[in-house]
Amino acid sequence: MADEPLVLGIETSCDETGVGIVRGTTLLADAIASSVDEHARFGGVVPEVASRAHLEAMVPTIDRALKEAGVSARDLDGISVTAGPGLAGALLVGVSAAKAYAYALGKPLYGVNHLASHICVDQLEHGPLPEPTMALLVSGGHSSLLLSSDITSDVRPMGATIDDAAGEAFDKIARVLNLGFPGGPVIDRYAREGDPNAIAFPRGLTGPRDPAYDFSFSGLKTAVARWIEAKRAVGEEVPVRDVSASFQEAVVDVLTRKAVRACKDEGVGHLMIGGGVAANSRLRALAQERCEAAGIRLRVPRPKLCTDNGAMVAALGAEMVARNRAASSWDLPADSSLPVTEPHVPGDQHGHQHGHDHVHEVSKENLYP
Repeated sequence: MADEPLVLGIETSCDETGVGIVRGTTLLADAIASSVDEHARFGGVVPEVASRAHLEAMVPTIDRALKEAGVSARDLDGISVTAGPGLAGALLVGVSAAKAYAYALGKPLYGVNHLASHICVDQLEHGPLPEPTMALLVSGGHSSLLLSSDITSDVRPMGATIDDAAGEAFDKIARVLNLGFPGGPVIDRYAREGDPNAIAFPRGLTGPRDPAYDFSFSGLKTAVARWIEAKRAVGEEVPVRDVSASFQEAVVDVLTRKAVRACKDEGVGHLMIGGGVAANSRLRALAQERCEAAGIRLRVPRPKLCTDNGAMVAALGAEMVARNRAASSWDLPADSSLPVTEPHVPGDQHGHQHGHDHVHEVSKENLYP
């Protein structure tokens, strides 16, 4: 246990300031400061508000994580941080903080991919990832099908959303129904009391000539909004529970159908589901049902690990250290469109951090008490 890498991870891609500490595949701390309430009155995340909130929350959240884990910053074997994709300003706060801590402590820095981190977090709950693993990532910004044979170096996109992500669609329909923000949890709650077969909403990109693994939720979102508007136009009451259940069923039907199909086509026996929408109770239930029928093992982390968090970034960082992957350079950029095919952003070709030896000399006593 003691010789497994001890890594602190920082996640600031959107509106959650997440700091996690992991030893190997064991979670020691998962501290989160959310700015969701500050965005609620705008009906969505405001990048500038998120960036300022990260700035204020960063040091207290790191201190809280270290205290929760019962470790000293000096004990760490590395600092990992989400380098992208995400909101540019928000990412910049996390990357800058990670550089500062890594420099002050004389520790290697690992800039990692947000999406690959969402896959890797499952190791904290269910042990090492099978290789290969098919991953369905569904959140406010992403709906992707990914095939990973090595989470630190080989993640291949199978399919993605061509318009709205699933989480975006939940937020927009919740807004039309006047249910508030964020939309995912509240629609899930109302849907439990509704009939998923009450209204026949469309299933996007499921025709015989459509891309097998891509997603589209824009047409569904428009169809639901028009259905609601038509009811209101003639003075009828909108059945919120049935609309929620029927809309949710249309989303999770397509997500699970395409994910299971990809597993079968590629001969992959494991499906991992991650991202904020993976907390949805109906998605979990239908995925379990369809995976069992197809002989596929389903892995879904507990809901708290599905939403954005620092633990997932620390998990991928620990895997980078364990597999001797190259550390990132001190000029590591925050890349808002970092492709998922780059699970991490390495340093120079020799795997060295620029100036890292010098950091060891100047920092251990002087920069961090």
